[in-house]
Amino acid sequence: MQTSLVDWLRGQDDETLAALLRVRPDLAVPPPADLTVLATRAGIRASVQRACEELDTVALAVLEALVVAGAETVPTDAAEVARLLGPDVPAGTVESGLTALRDRALVWGPDDELALVPAAREVVPPYPGGLGRPASGPAAVDDLAGLLADVDSDEQRVLDALVAGPPIGRSRGASDPSTPVGRLVARGLLLRVDTETVEMPRQVGLALRGDRPMGEIHLERPDVVTKDREPSTVDGTGAGAALELLRRADLLIDAWGRNPPGVLRSGGLGVRDLRRVAKDCDTDETTAALLVELLRAADLVGETETTQPEWLPTTTADAWRASPDEIRWAELARAWIDLPRLPGLVGRRDDADRPIAALSDSVRRPPAGRDRRRVLAALAEMPPGRSVGSAPALAELLAWRAPRRGGRLRDDVVSWTIAEATALGVVALDAMTTAGRVLLERPLHDPSPRSSADLSAALYAALPEPIEHVLLQADLTAVAPGRLSPELAHELGILADIESAGGASVYRFTENSLRRALDTGRTAEDVRATLAARSATPVPQSLSYLVDDVARRHGRLRGGTAASFLRSDDEVLISEVLAHADAPGLGLRRLAPTVAVSSLPLAEVLDGLRAAGFSPSAEDAGGAVLDLGERGRRTEPRRRSRSGVVSEGPPARQAEDLVARMRSGDALAGMRPSAERRRAAGFDTPAEAAAAIRGSTTTLASLQDAARNRQNVWIGYVDAHGVAGERVLAPTTIGGGVVEGRDALDGEIRRVPLHRITSVAVVDG
Repeated sequence: MQTSLVDWLRGQDDETLAALLRVRPDLAVPPPADLTVLATRAGIRASVQRACEELDTVALAVLEALVVAGAETVPTDAAEVARLLGPDVPAGTVESGLTALRDRALVWGPDDELALVPAAREVVPPYPGGLGRPASGPAAVDDLAGLLADVDSDEQRVLDALVAGPPIGRSRGASDPSTPVGRLVARGLLLRVDTETVEMPRQVGLALRGDRPMGEIHLERPDVVTKDREPSTVDGTGAGAALELLRRADLLIDAWGRNPPGVLRSGGLGVRDLRRVAKDCDTDETTAALLVELLRAADLVGETETTQPEWLPTTTADAWRASPDEIRWAELARAWIDLPRLPGLVGRRDDADRPIAALSDSVRRPPAGRDRRRVLAALAEMPPGRSVGSAPALAELLAWRAPRRGGRLRDDVVSWTIAEATALGVVALDAMTTAGRVLLERPLHDPSPRSSADLSAALYAALPEPIEHVLLQADLTAVAPGRLSPELAHELGILADIESAGGASVYRFTENSLRRALDTGRTAEDVRATLAARSATPVPQSLSYLVDDVARRHGRLRGGTAASFLRSDDEVLISEVLAHADAPGLGLRRLAPTVAVSSLPLAEVLDGLRAAGFSPSAEDAGGAVLDLGERGRRTEPRRRSRSGVVSEGPPARQAEDLVARMRSGDALAGMRPSAERRRAAGFDTPAEAAAAIRGSTTTLASLQDAARNRQNVWIGYVDAHGVAGERVLAPTTIGGGVVEGRDALDGEIRRVPLHRITSVAVVDG
């Protein structure tokens, strides 16, 4: 007698059932009450289809062979499956496919009595193995070999065209008995589907294929060409990419703080704004789209809640920028690997033939994080330093591992993932970096500080040692021959403008950059002292002259907020300003020989004076230099829910708890004294039936015995509203008219009044 799926599940150990819940996580939502519910869910078509998306080419071929053998209706022998697959498929390959199907409860039973979930027939292709439907006509009789032996050459060509699959063909001669197709239809070797369509019956296809009933099957794992590189070179290259990503992120935050783009009416970032991001960050639009998606996912930029929303840096961006490089990178890397969006879709056309905008809902794809991890996992299987030959080769390997997963974007996702991982430094030179491996080992959505610390440490180990000096050049530039320390990078960013970034960054000193430094309160002596202390070469005379010249003119005009005012010890200078052609536009008027005021904000007045060729500075109420540099606007961060992210399944401990609950539910179902069982035993009440099951004489005595022997008991009771209920408890104390115990289903402590208990039975096992 064939074993049912539920009985087979009951015969498995807890570890096997927990593994089933992890490979088929949909079976655990909501938690099944018992194994009967689990078995029912395991056979639902939608669940079977999701499970098949995880199967590789071998397992899917075995599944199709089982369907061809009719294992969903009649138990099938593993030897028959091997025969259908043909002599080219090794026995070990067949066994591995069956193991994968058993692990997912798609197949159960011993090798000589394999059973298949009926829904598998609806999930496999319409013509499994390229074979048509079984026929009941002449093609099914014993003389099929004779019918095939009598076909002529024209008829044989028709059969040869259909035998490899699919078994469907179109011909206008299907109704004409004088044509080869019509003659084959007349003899039952082809079946007419409609006036122009014919189908080759399964029996005919099997007979023509001989010892390869499923046709030519190629189940070999594709070879991926690889190249070995020095792991330290891979890590160093990845670290350089990480630093470049952080530099571009800083540029984007600065740009949006000064000039935030608007949010499209349909949501997202406009095409022109994305092009501006690419220009501001000195990159292409593809990387720009990745950058804005990353910063939003890390909550470093967000949209304002105003009538005309804009994209602005959040208040957390300032704290993030002040952190060490390795911590900043870890935040972006963690946001990327779990990102439920596909930045590679930006710029493509949607179903309405409209371009897909960055930061819009059209980029959202809940399985993206899961698919991203699978691509990285394939790279991580290779030893450190070993790189894949090409993205298409890796896509071919992943397609072999899961042919039904990914849809039309499957190969694109592989290319996008490798490109994005390279931009982040997770992949370098087509090989996984050490930091990338640590990132991949981190559990899905793990926010623990330990995992973040490990990730930061992995990148820190690959970063070059920070240097504390630059090389000043006579052409008013400074060359940084490596990664600058955070303090030096900050100081140099104030004194000079970055001209080119990379392994050796170049900074240029200009009048504007030095004036920016003086605006922060530094003096010419401070600037010269910093340059002398931080340069490994002598300070060029041309740079010293520039510093002195800017400092000599800087601050001769002083502005304040009154709305704003100008003052200078030089009366002639005030007169020169008021006589300038741009003075009327600044709203200036003289209050005293050395003082002028304006109705405009101070920042606008100073900008106008600088544009006119003057070099003013701002001062506070005490006369000290006041820095009015642009800080950038900010908005409040909003952490987003991850409810749309596809889960990889319940954690190990949670799966074990679910198995325990299902075991208890099975015990409860088995011990429950139903009305049918009571009538069959001749009892009228649940209490009489429970007493017969256990042989107990009183409720109190049964509970006390169970507490002493540490046994679970099934309790039937009526609550305060007169509604009947039941529980499985492990009694701990009985007294005061109450039994207290731990619920076997959820582990919670429950209290049931003794006078409300209607029946008690010990749950064996």
